[in-house]
Amino acid sequence: MARWLSPGGIEVEHIIREGRPCLRVSHRVNGQLYHVADCWSPAQVAMHVDLASLIEVVDLEKVRRRHRATK
Repeated sequence: MARWLSPGGIEVEHIIREGRPCLRVSHRVNGQLYHVADCWSPAQVAMHVDLASLIEVVDLEKVRRRHRATK
């Protein structure tokens, strides 16, 4: 699933919860990850972090495998 990070240690990941897409917000402090909220909309995520500060984390190995599979 997709994952985004903010400079302030907030992590947002796209998960499936109760059969529906959900955005899980967590906060990393001193290497420890703390659950903050499960959000059902970007507006709810925006209550915890500035959406413009989020940077998507891309798993390059996964992208490469997918690219090789389509050749």
